[in-house]
Amino acid sequence: MDDLSLRQEILDELEFDPSIDAASIAVAVENGIATLAGSVGSYAEKVAAEQAALRVKGVRGVAQEIKVVYPTDKKTGDNEIAQRAANVIEWNTAIPKGRVKVKVQDGWVFLTGDVEWQFQKLAAETAVRKLTGVTGISNQVTVKPAVNASNIKTHIQDALKRYAELEAGAIQVKVSGNSVTLEGQVHAWTERNAAARAAWSVPGVASVADHLVVA
Repeated sequence: MDDLSLRQEILDELEFDPSIDAASIAVAVENGIATLAGSVGSYAEKVAAEQAALRVKGVRGVAQEIKVVYPTDKKTGDNEIAQRAANVIEWNTAIPKGRVKVKVQDGWVFLTGDVEWQFQKLAAETAVRKLTGVTGISNQVTVKPAVNASNIKTHIQDALKRYAELEAGAIQVKVSGNSVTLEGQVHAWTERNAAARAAWSVPGVASVADHLVVA
């Protein structure tokens, strides 16, 4: 698909998503890389726009240049954002209590600490994404598995074979200790995400380097 057609597909997907004000977002595409610009009213909407673009077949990557702009009279103080973020993390049963810390500077949320699973790290970010006043998130939480699983490579390869949308034979899995590297080619960004999700789901995995190419 040529860049002009791909741009229209992305615009259509943004328009289709009810959580996005597509009129406020500009899209440019060059060699399959989509650049999103403009302004939105929340960080959650910014993330939704990026995810919408990545859902479009043929998109090889996204350059995110959208700005989150809150009305001046509705600006939320960093202390209030930090307190709300700490509360929603505390209330989330998927996140181990006391393991994730919050710092806020100019609306930007920094998450630190350590958890045992990748889904817990993602849950912490998702929990604060929709809070009013958040302009961005730096998720610096580390994954420290409680279990050092054996045969990590075999478990990942088996998981990849179970995913109907993946051609497992096109993905190479390399393991060093509890660190995993994925290489090869996939046909869409959703397939790349599925492969990374499969790797992260294996007990004992502490990091995943995703070098898969969308082609």
